Amino acid sequence: MIQDMMSGGTSVEETLELWARSLRSAKDRMAPLFTQKRVVDSACAFLDVLIGNEPRKTGWMRAEAAGDPGPWRQQALLGRGHWDADALRDVVRDYVIEHLGTEEGVLVIDETGFLKKG
Repeated sequence: MIQDMMSGGTSVEETLELWARSLRSAKDRMAPLFTQKRVVDSACAFLDVLIGNEPRKTGWMRAEAAGDPGPWRQQALLGRGHWDADALRDVVRDYVIEHLGTEEGVLVIDETGFLKKG
């Protein structure tokens, strides 16, 4: 799906729908990792905010962008929530391999590409 978008020839509307479908798919894959629907909803809102256009992602700014009155819901998800980080990592890995992987593909992450602010 993502490779289709990168190949060109699609309209903005088609590209946006492909991205929205891809995001829904990612959320559907991670939903079984959480025990309650409200926790799934918080995790999905957290993901929306992380990929959103907020320039800074502080707890309060993430909460505001998610429509929460404060950062407590997201802090509870990250700090006290019952979910398996290794299982989520595996879901993300499988998703990336499925959509971006090739036989000779290599993923390189270099922290020097992320400028420190503050």
